[in-house]
Parts: sequence; structure tokens; C-alpha cells
Amino acid sequence: MAENVNVSILFADVCGSTRLYETLGDQRAQQVIGECIAFMLEIIEQHGGTLVKTIGDEIMVRFDDASQAVRAACEIQEENESGRQYSGHRLALRAGLHHGAAILDDGDVFGDAVNVAARMAGIAKATQVITTGDTVALLDDELADMAREFDRATIKGKAVELRICEILWEANDVTTMNVSSTVGPGMEQAMLVLRYAGQEVRVGGRERPVVTLGRGSQADIVVQAPLASRVHCRLESRRGKFVVVDQSTNGTFVRTADGENVYLRREELLIWGSGSIALGEDVAKGNPHLIHFTCP
Repeated sequence: MAENVNVSILFADVCGSTRLYETLGDQRAQQVIGECIAFMLEIIEQHGGTLVKTIGDEIMVRFDDASQAVRAACEIQEENESGRQYSGHRLALRAGLHHGAAILDDGDVFGDAVNVAARMAGIAKATQVITTGDTVALLDDELADMAREFDRATIKGKAVELRICEILWEANDVTTMNVSSTVGPGMEQAMLVLRYAGQEVRVGGRERPVVTLGRGSQADIVVQAPLASRVHCRLESRRGKFVVVDQSTNGTFVRTADGENVYLRREELLIWGSGSIALGEDVAKGNPHLIHFTCP
């Protein structure tokens, strides 16, 4: 009998499985992926999750609690990225999840939570855990502090845009800036100005607290740098200060106001004055894809 439930749906899958089959052949590739799925399911079970189905190289799992689902996804990534191998092969994983209304019927799950979770999984890249702002709002404080918004998107059947968040599970690799909560006179009006390819975009205030950079059409500023990710990094206004947040595969390079060159990978950097940003490659003279910034 069908039952209306509120659950967290998690999709996790192996990145690049098509190439794996081409390289290893069907039988060997199935063995490698099977070992990986068994590894993921062991962690899922430890966190109270229930397997709904396996679809090729992907698992679909349900949890009663959003924090359980996020913890499971993070542990899967942590363990996998610690050097784990499957029959001698390293694999990259991605995960997407959402907590919401669904229909539970004879062990299978249908409905809104499934559709949105599948969309989050489709957005996720290798090593990422992607979820929605609605899900982050349900997390305990420790997990919520690991979430960073990097995009907004419309989902079929949804009247409003969804906030899309990444869970920064590599906690030790994230440099968190200690920005004072005290806002001085005029600080709320401070603006970061970005210039690229004849465009000028201002970041700050309530109207535009975040701007994303990347080669994908979903980025606020589309930068066709050869090593850029679809949504490569974002610039955030935080109580009158400005922060660069990298979320890419190849990292973000920043030349700061004092002339220092900084490489970020899954890290944050407080910026001030003026400088330049490059996506996936060094800040160098003659680079046509430099983004120049000016801020207080």
C-alpha cells in the first residue's frame, strides 16, 4: 500500500564508468563497480539508510533524516578519496540528495524528493556532494556549517528557484575566514566590482550577494578558459567583506592586492583592494581570461 512520507533521497554513482567498461571490458568493469557499490552500501547501512534500487553504476537510497543522509554521503567521499581501490582501481564518486515529500510503495520511492535528488546528482561532479538549501536548513549545526551555496536553478514542477549547495566534506582543506559580525557604517553598501571581456558586474548588498564564475551557461559570468569548470568559483559578500570560494576541479588562482599569488582548491580567500582571478591556470600577463576585481 502506498504511503506518503518525508524522506531524504540520495543518489551516488561512479564517475567515468563508460570509459571503465571500454578500458577493462564488461566483466572486469562490473566487478570493479560491484565492489564500489558494496563499499557504499556498507556505509549507507551504518548510517541508517535503506537501498531502494541499484541502476547500473548508481545507487538510490532513502533515509528518514537529512543529517544521516549527508553524513553517509560525506563518509563515502572521505573513505573513497583516502586512496581506496577496487580490484586495484581508483574510482571517483559523486552524490546528490534532497529531503522532501515522496510516495513509498512496496519498497520503491516516487515523487518530488526523488526528482529533485536526481537533479542534484546530475549537477554534482566528481568528489562532490550536492544538495538543496531546503535540505541544508534541516541539518544539524555541524553539517550546516559545511554547506556553501554556489548556484540557483529552476526545477520542473517548482514555482520558485532552488538554492543549490555543496557540502564541503573536506573540512581540513577549507580555509574559513574569521569575519567580524560587527558591521561598521556604510559596510552593507560596500561593493565588489568584477570586470571581464567588457562586462562589469557588481557584487554586494541584498540584490546580488553572490556571483558565480565558470564556463557553463549557468554561471553569472561565463569565462571560456580552457581549464575552467562549469561553475568554477563564486564571489560572496559577507558583512561588507568579500570572499573567493573555489569549487572546481583545477583550482582558482588569485593575485591579491599585495602582489601575492594564491592557489585555491576547495578553499576560501578574503580579498581586498584590487587584483586578478584566473580559472584553472596561473594569473599571467597575456592571459585573455583574467577576471579583474576591485573592492574596499
